[in-house]
Amino acid sequence: MKIINFTTVLVLALLLFSCATESKSGLDFFKNQTAQQIYEDGMQALSKKNYDSAVQHFEALDTLYPFGEYAESGLINLVYAYYKNGDYAAAAAVAERYIHLYPTSSRVDYAYYLKAMSNFEKDKTWLSNIYVRDPATRDLSSLQTAFIDFSELVTQFPKSEYAHDARNRMLYIRNLIARHELQVANFYLQHEAYVAAANRAAYIVEHFEGTPQVVEALKIMIKAYSALGNAKEANDALKVLKRNYPNVKI
Repeated sequence: MKIINFTTVLVLALLLFSCATESKSGLDFFKNQTAQQIYEDGMQALSKKNYDSAVQHFEALDTLYPFGEYAESGLINLVYAYYKNGDYAAAAAVAERYIHLYPTSSRVDYAYYLKAMSNFEKDKTWLSNIYVRDPATRDLSSLQTAFIDFSELVTQFPKSEYAHDARNRMLYIRNLIARHELQVANFYLQHEAYVAAANRAAYIVEHFEGTPQVVEALKIMIKAYSALGNAKEANDALKVLKRNYPNVKI
């Protein structure tokens, strides 16, 4: 038993040493190269869509030459390489760092855009890519963060080349969140939690004006208030529905 334990410890030690050596040798590979060499090779990797290699090059550039001539350009390209490689958390984090380091850069709007896009894509796991499902059923926390990011971009850089796409994605996210809220309201209604259903539906009417979900939310309010015996509230919701959507069948 002692021999087995000693062998196990030895194997683990060798594995740890091997990992540390590989990590060190990965950076050592770039130590004799100039910032220009690393940057140009990284850009070439990007052009060939070899994003793993691009990440390695721009990470090395950021570590070895953090204040050099190619530091700023290397950092924004590292964000892009992370994003294209599907490492959205790293892309968002480095984009945030770029924004703080280079707030007056001509490419800071692009950093905001990549940060927003990274959060937009972040919760699309490999599982959700395999199985087709309604996006409104997903955890929307990352999309809510993306909405804020897109909003910052549009507010600070309204004439940016990325502003139009940002506005469209904000509309998409808003509709998606409204659908999500409607699903929750319907769930409460089906389980006879009428107060919760009415409150959730009222939230949709108040905060998501102009979305297709408002009509269904008003219908839920009518049903929930009627079930609770609140005739006045049910009638008020009915009046709003008839006034704003006269062609809708109840």
